Amino acid sequence: MPRLLVVHHTPSPTLQVVLEAVREGVALVDDVDLSVRPALSAGAADVLAADGVLLGTPANIGYMSGALKHFFDTIYYPCLDATPGLPYGVYVHGNDDTAGALSSIRRITGALSWRMVAAPLSLTGALGPSDLEACRELAATVAVSL
Repeated sequence: MPRLLVVHHTPSPTLQVVLEAVREGVALVDDVDLSVRPALSAGAADVLAADGVLLGTPANIGYMSGALKHFFDTIYYPCLDATPGLPYGVYVHGNDDTAGALSSIRRITGALSWRMVAAPLSLTGALGPSDLEACRELAATVAVSL
């Protein structure tokens, strides 16, 4: 059974709601094993055991969270040659802008040669029902790609 790894930094109630919507989206797909790890505790072994990754972070001062950056710092060299083509998706929530966070994630995943399988999800401000449905759809799309 394919394994989807969700690596997230969820410091706010809003991002917790997003993470739950992601879980719901993956649950819509049959025969996918879901592994959810906070960015500060996820490591290379988690990535190497996964068939795909979904990344989640707040946008902090125009960048991804320090926790997600730490994740990339710890997995970069162990995964560089072992994971080219790894399917991934990403969601980012910010108060008003997520462009810098998404750009930095694209640079790192590009250097790892990972393959984006769903459009990045940029969420800003208060979330509505359509935002949560977009989270479910993103998670299901990534899960189906495995």
